[in-house]
Amino acid sequence: MSLTTKEEGLTATEYFVSLLKQYEIDTVFGIVGIPIVELADKMIEHGIRFISCRNEQAASYAASGYGYLTGKPAVLLVVGGPGLIHALAGIYNSMSNKWPLIVIAGSSNSETDQVGGFQDLDQVSLLNKYVKYTVKLNSINIPTALFNAYNFAIQSPMGVTYIDFPGNLIEGNYKVQAQPATNPVSIPRRVRCSPDPNTVNEVAKLIIENSSNNVLVILGKGAVEFHKDINKFINTFNLPFLPTPMAKGILPDSHNLNVSSARSKALKDANIVLVLGARLNWILHFGESPKWNAKAIFIQCDNDPSNLGVNNGTNTNLSLLGDLGLTVNSLSDAFSQITLNWKYEKGISDEMRGIILKNQFKLQEKEQRLIKDKDLLNYNVVYGALRKLMDESKTVLVTEGANSMDIARISFPSSVPKQRLDAGTNATMGIGLGYGIAACLNELRNGKRGKDVILIQGDSAFGFSGMEIETAVRFKLGLIIVVMNNSGIYHGVLNYKPDMTMPSTSLSQKCRYDTVAIGLGANGYLVNNIQELKQAFTKSLDDSRSKGETSVINVIIEPGKQTKVAFAWQNKPTSKL
Repeated sequence: MSLTTKEEGLTATEYFVSLLKQYEIDTVFGIVGIPIVELADKMIEHGIRFISCRNEQAASYAASGYGYLTGKPAVLLVVGGPGLIHALAGIYNSMSNKWPLIVIAGSSNSETDQVGGFQDLDQVSLLNKYVKYTVKLNSINIPTALFNAYNFAIQSPMGVTYIDFPGNLIEGNYKVQAQPATNPVSIPRRVRCSPDPNTVNEVAKLIIENSSNNVLVILGKGAVEFHKDINKFINTFNLPFLPTPMAKGILPDSHNLNVSSARSKALKDANIVLVLGARLNWILHFGESPKWNAKAIFIQCDNDPSNLGVNNGTNTNLSLLGDLGLTVNSLSDAFSQITLNWKYEKGISDEMRGIILKNQFKLQEKEQRLIKDKDLLNYNVVYGALRKLMDESKTVLVTEGANSMDIARISFPSSVPKQRLDAGTNATMGIGLGYGIAACLNELRNGKRGKDVILIQGDSAFGFSGMEIETAVRFKLGLIIVVMNNSGIYHGVLNYKPDMTMPSTSLSQKCRYDTVAIGLGANGYLVNNIQELKQAFTKSLDDSRSKGETSVINVIIEPGKQTKVAFAWQNKPTSKL
C-alpha cells in the first residue's frame, strides 16, 4: 500500500475499518477522545457496533470477556496515554486468562512523538515485552499489521496484540492505495498440533496400569473450546472429573462422574491426575500436599509450553503439549490399542458418593432455612430462591465478589459450557459489569435475544464499575444485576457507626444501589425478604426479555461472621526454601 494525493482510494481510517469488516469484527469496545473519535465514528458507519463505555477499565474487561465468549479476537479502542493506562486492567486479564484481544490506541502525531506531545507515551515499548505482538501503523503497513494482530491473538496460546494508530494517520486527508475489492483478506485460523505420540502411549499405559488406583481428570477453562471431545473422552472411559470454576459446563454438574461436591476427598485420594487446560496454580493448590496426595502423579495437557512443568518438576516428562481436542482423541486411540474396550471400572467409590450426597444435603439445608421476619437474608437462602426462578440451560451467569462468587459457584449448577463467568485466574474484582455487558452483546444478535444474562455481585464489587449500568441501559442490553448487600468487603459490621474508627472492610450500611440504578435509567428494586426477591426477579426477567430493560436488585443480607478476613484458596503449605 502506498500514499497518494489523488481523490480515488481510501483514507487510512476508512481502509483500516474496511479491513476490520473483512475480518468479521462486528463489535468494538472503548471510549472515544481525540484522535480516535473519527475512527470510532467510521466503524459505526460501516455497521460495526461501537460499545462506548464510561471507563476504560470496564471497557477493557468487556472486551476481554467478549473474546472469551466468542472464541475470536475482541477489539478494544482507547485514546493514548492515560486511556491506555486505564485499559491495562483488561489487557492483563486477557493475558493471564489467555483470551484473544486486539487493542487499538491512538497516539500522538508522528512529528510530536517523544517531544512532549499531547498524551505522549511510547505505548509500543510499554507493551512490547508483555503482549504477543505490537506495531505502529504507517501508510504502508496497515494490511500486514492487522493480519499479524489477528493471527497472533488466536494462535496457541491465545492472547493480546496491540496496534498503535498515530493521530496524523487518523486525521490526515490524504488517501492510501488500498487492496482491490477482488482480493479480500484471508482470515487466519488457529493451527492445531497433536502431542508427541510416544508420550501419549506412555501416559495411556501408565493410566491403564494404575486402573486399581484413583484416577482423576481436572478440567480447566482452557479446555472449554474442546468440550465435545472431552465429553466423549470422559464418558467413554468412565473417568471421574473435577472442573475448575469456569470449566463448569464442559460436562453437566449433575454428571455421575463429577466429584465437585467431594472436592477435598478427591484431591487427597488421587493417585494419577490428568490435567486438561488448567494450571497447577493457587486454584489447584499448586498440586501440593496437604490438599493433594503427596505421591500423586500429575500429567499436564496444555497448548502452552510455559504451563508445563510448573509446580510439577518430577513429572514434566509426561506432559502432553498440543491441541486439547487432538490430545484426548490421541489418548483414546492409545487406550484402545493397548487394551481393547478399556474402561476405568473403578469410577467413583461408594465412600466418595456418600460424601457427595452428604454435602449436597447440607447445601439444601442451608438454602431451605426458615428466615424469621426480623432476620436478614443470607447468601444461601437468596441463591436457593433465585435458582428456582432461573432456567439454568438458558442463563449466562456472571459472579463477582468474595463470598458472593464463592458461594455462587456451589449454588448454581451448569450443564452448558461458557455460561459461567467469574474472576478467573487473577481473582479480579471489577470484571462484573464488563463481563455482563459482553455476555448480553454475545446473546444479542440480529436484533434477537438469546439467553438471560444475570450478574450476581457483592456490594463492594458493584462499586468498581457501577456507572456501566448506564451503558447497559443505553444499548438496551437487558442485564439483570443482583447486588448482595452486606454493607462491607467480605463482611459488614454488626454495630455500625459512621466515623473514622470503622474497620477497613466496612461500607455505608444498606446503601441504595437500587436508587443509583433508577437515576441511570434502569429499574431498581430494594429487597428485604424472599417474597420481595421473587417479585423483583420475576419482573426483571420479564422486562429484560420483552423490552431489553436493565434492572438492579439490591438485596439486603446479614453482615456475616465477624471473623478475621481470610482466603481459603490461598492456604499454601509452608515454603520449602
